[in-house]
Amino acid sequence: MWSDELASILFLWLAMLGAVVAFGRSAHMRMTALVSRFGVARRAWAEAAALIVPVVFLACVFPPAFDYARGEMDITTPALEIANAWRAAALPIGIGLMTVFALLQLARRATGRQAATVALVAAAVVLGLFAVSTWTPTVFATPGRWNLVLFFVAGVGTMVLSGIPIAFSFGLATLGFIVLTTGVPSSVVVGRMDEGMSHLILLAVPLFIFLGGLIESTGMAKKMVDFLASLIGHVEGGLSYVLLGAMVLVSGISGAKAADMAAVAPVLFPEMKERGAKPGELVALLSASGAMSETIPPSLVLITIGSVTGVSIAALFTGGLVPALVLALALAAVARRRAKGDVSAAPRASWSTVAKLFALALPGLALPFIIRAAVIEGVATATEVSTLGVVYALVVGAVVYRRFSPRALASLLVETASLSGAILLIIGTATAMAWALTQSGFSNALAQAMAALPGGKASFVALSIVAFVVLGSVLEGIPAIVLFGSLLFPIARMVGVHEVHYAMVVVLAMGIGLFAPPFGVGYYAACAIGRVDPALGMKPIVGYLVALLIGLAVVACVPWLSIGFL
Repeated sequence: MWSDELASILFLWLAMLGAVVAFGRSAHMRMTALVSRFGVARRAWAEAAALIVPVVFLACVFPPAFDYARGEMDITTPALEIANAWRAAALPIGIGLMTVFALLQLARRATGRQAATVALVAAAVVLGLFAVSTWTPTVFATPGRWNLVLFFVAGVGTMVLSGIPIAFSFGLATLGFIVLTTGVPSSVVVGRMDEGMSHLILLAVPLFIFLGGLIESTGMAKKMVDFLASLIGHVEGGLSYVLLGAMVLVSGISGAKAADMAAVAPVLFPEMKERGAKPGELVALLSASGAMSETIPPSLVLITIGSVTGVSIAALFTGGLVPALVLALALAAVARRRAKGDVSAAPRASWSTVAKLFALALPGLALPFIIRAAVIEGVATATEVSTLGVVYALVVGAVVYRRFSPRALASLLVETASLSGAILLIIGTATAMAWALTQSGFSNALAQAMAALPGGKASFVALSIVAFVVLGSVLEGIPAIVLFGSLLFPIARMVGVHEVHYAMVVVLAMGIGLFAPPFGVGYYAACAIGRVDPALGMKPIVGYLVALLIGLAVVACVPWLSIGFL
């Protein structure tokens, strides 16, 4: 019990301090598809707003966070027998440090005129809303659909499209809704953030992110890719199959899409270009393979679903592999057709070379099977197996591949904290937003509307696919799941859709939205990793997206693919 308490304390500190580091590294998740189209001058104003708006939220939420931590002084943990304020203090301290880092970033990246103007506009909006609620209280007196549209559609939509970090867009809209339209104290936002970030199962998130960095830095991923290339790289379009196979294997270890693509693309792209593959085709296939592998365990999105909805993570890990393979076959069919005439034949590797590369890749090839078997067989939880995976990768990197660097390890730990903090802060603010939506009665209205759809569960699944493709392109997978998972999964059970099957369908739909241009953030991440102009991949990716949609339709229509092995 004491170890669980200690883990809970340290985990909240990791989340908040990681979010601080993310500010210093400009790593908070945001949608920049629209902002990137602006001219230089307009983009500078948008960047200033992307820092001022978080400062507004942080300044508003700091006093209730301080009161929340002070209130925890009277609560003593049962095992460690210390004040729970030692844990809760992470919230006000993290919020205060984020404010400082945001202001430092603003001073470095914006002119005084830009910062002052944006700050005055933000202050005018906040004061205007407070003035309306004070002088004409009937405007916000009856929480209903118009308040929901104002804060959670217009407000969140405007902020997200303007490039405001997603976590702070969710947080500010929720805080405004609660303060202006309800009598609930603002401290409830802090409490819900704490609850959202405190699930111990989410400890697997930073651990798998760290593991993904380890398999890249130790050379484990490169050995697996080299083996696959020697095995099937000589056939026509073989390296396209190698890319797909590598994404399947690496996704089964790291769980983080950026780490997956960063491990595969630098190894394969130079060779594929030498064989005549076009850069646009390469980045299109890489982006599509990222969407394809979203359900391969240990996917961070699957772990988040288990945390938010209570669905068994072992069941999600069991059900995630076959749907991904269905989409992989669909992509392989398109890649095979396009490979004719585009990729020249390569010398076939000798069997002795294949055997040698297999021996070198074996430690890496074994890891995804160890992870899946341990979770599915109940030997370890997702958190425990991620810890075992980290230890395994460290030992293999130091003893087998001899590519263990303490300096690289320190840098990797900072990167892990930064990305983990960004993800967990989104989960925290999205949890608060989901609570506000539930209290407003929106969840009941949504359940009744979805349950009343003509066509029963078929219509529900079809509508969910469309909705999550859109959500995936705008919010990315984790915030979309945290926000809508707790609302829609009970409806899925009510209309007769198995929750594991539903999880596979919505995760794949979100993956397609995430990696589909022009809005999908994952597509631009693939372009950045592959160092390819995004415009070059727009046309080639269409065929792969069609294949992904066909594969998703097959998964949606055949539940056995998701639940047949449970």
